Amino acid sequence: MTSSRGSNTASPRDRNTRRRRETRAKLISAARRLFARQGVDNTRINEITDEADVGFGSFYNHFKSKEEIVEAVLAETIAAQGAAVAAVTGDVEDPAQVVATAHRHFVDLARRDPDWGWLLVRLDATHNLIVKALGPFAERDIERGIKAGRFRVANRRVAMLGAGGALMAVMREVLEGRAPKDAGRLHAEGVLRLLGVPPEEAAEVARRPMPRFYDPQAQAS
Repeated sequence: MTSSRGSNTASPRDRNTRRRRETRAKLISAARRLFARQGVDNTRINEITDEADVGFGSFYNHFKSKEEIVEAVLAETIAAQGAAVAAVTGDVEDPAQVVATAHRHFVDLARRDPDWGWLLVRLDATHNLIVKALGPFAERDIERGIKAGRFRVANRRVAMLGAGGALMAVMREVLEGRAPKDAGRLHAEGVLRLLGVPPEEAAEVARRPMPRFYDPQAQAS
């Protein structure tokens, strides 16, 4: 549509669609901040709309319930970090190094972006993040390692749960200021040993430099 001045202007439908996208994005961003600060169970819908600076009724134009916005926050958070990990491991051939890199990435990012770290820890406590969101990524990497003969586990799902539970515990230690500076490396080494990598090899892989284009702070922004 063109105005009398010759400039392009959006149609009412386009403007309405854009406003809906913007409102939805505000609600998700507000929910993410609140969930990180106080957890899901302690967050009410009116707090989300107040934080987003939108009317209470607007919430139900986009989400049927608090559970639905939790799922949206979860999906967005994991999609972003899944893409980040895939980017930094795309050229890595050793499945053990892929797993070590992914676990170090999450631990390092929790240290550099505490709000993001608390969000994952608190979502896991209330919504079983490891199984619902991180599980598919972890199971894929473990399966690849088994096929390559790098990993030897009695049960891949149990191994995935053990590695994921350890990750959340270490992230919490980082967030609460009790973890050593090299917690990411130590955790990665432990995970590899859990997956059947011999101790000396696990230590060597965990000490390998992260990919040179790896930047946890940039990934968090």
